Amino acid sequence: MSTASGRSPATAFPRLRRAALSALVLATIVILLGAWTRLVDAGLGCPDWPGCYGHLTVPGGEETIAKAQARFPEAPFDASKGWPEMIHRYAAGTLGLVIFGIAAACIRHRRAGAPAGLASFAAGFVVLQAAFGAWTVTLSLWPQVVAAHLLGGFTTFCLMFLLFRRLEGRTGHDDLPPEPRARVLAMRPWLYGGLVLLVLQIALGAWTAANYAAVACTDLPTCQGALWPEMDFAEGFNFFQSVGPNYLGGQLGNDARVAIHQSHRIGALVVLVTLGTLFLAVIRRARGSALAGAAGAGLALLLVQVALGVLNILLQVPLAIAMAHNAFGAFLLLGLVNLLVRVERLRVAPSNP
Repeated sequence: MSTASGRSPATAFPRLRRAALSALVLATIVILLGAWTRLVDAGLGCPDWPGCYGHLTVPGGEETIAKAQARFPEAPFDASKGWPEMIHRYAAGTLGLVIFGIAAACIRHRRAGAPAGLASFAAGFVVLQAAFGAWTVTLSLWPQVVAAHLLGGFTTFCLMFLLFRRLEGRTGHDDLPPEPRARVLAMRPWLYGGLVLLVLQIALGAWTAANYAAVACTDLPTCQGALWPEMDFAEGFNFFQSVGPNYLGGQLGNDARVAIHQSHRIGALVVLVTLGTLFLAVIRRARGSALAGAAGAGLALLLVQVALGVLNILLQVPLAIAMAHNAFGAFLLLGLVNLLVRVERLRVAPSNP
């Protein structure tokens, strides 16, 4: 079988795998750039979308800047804020084009086994993610949209990983004897429960970032000098905040931000205990196998992520550590997804006596 371009599936699949790996790397960069943009308060560095003050790039030159400022008088021009925002958009746009290209190629080779459905879903999701990127600007950093946009970035990252794994083929099952294999498979519901818990914690982290609650508590293990400070959960978790105000810097009161921050801390402890226990259980039950190695990698990512969270608090959210915390949240999610992919492959692997 060959394509209209004369390229056979055997030739195209390695190219698709490389493209999927490139998209995965690019998705990592986009996540980091998104964190950078948010942390340097550049989310509204360009008041319009997809351009910047009506230009395809950040305006330069006195005359151009004057015209841009006259066009958007309510948004004072600051090139140091505009560039992070536009660099993030350029990277995200490039990622979208790569994903569209992969989807088109997978559809072309679908009869040869290319994952056309998954690739098409990823392409459609990118369109939705772009819409959230536009709403982030047009709705002036409305927390609901900012949090959804961050979660969408993590979802895109995982979709690229799953696409890469699908393009690897269905070979390379973990080789386990029947007894440890059965013990690992018995953990499937618990591992999926751990995935739900981790996604909820990531969503809570996104809500923390969207409402500028990361610096609400700067001491450990206390918060503002108390183990249980004054908190306003009703305001902190009001998901129906009004559309209209400029949310740059946040609109919530101190007690509401403390409630969000403390909830994220408690969630981190729950995730640490739950995922730590699950990873250790897989390591013990699949000792010496590649599956145990995947669980070990997940455990290492979990510990690094918790350490970065602690440093964020103690050092009051320095840029480099805050960006790393964001990235390792995505890596931890990927580590757990990778473990689940391996467990699912274990289900369909031939049994070894």
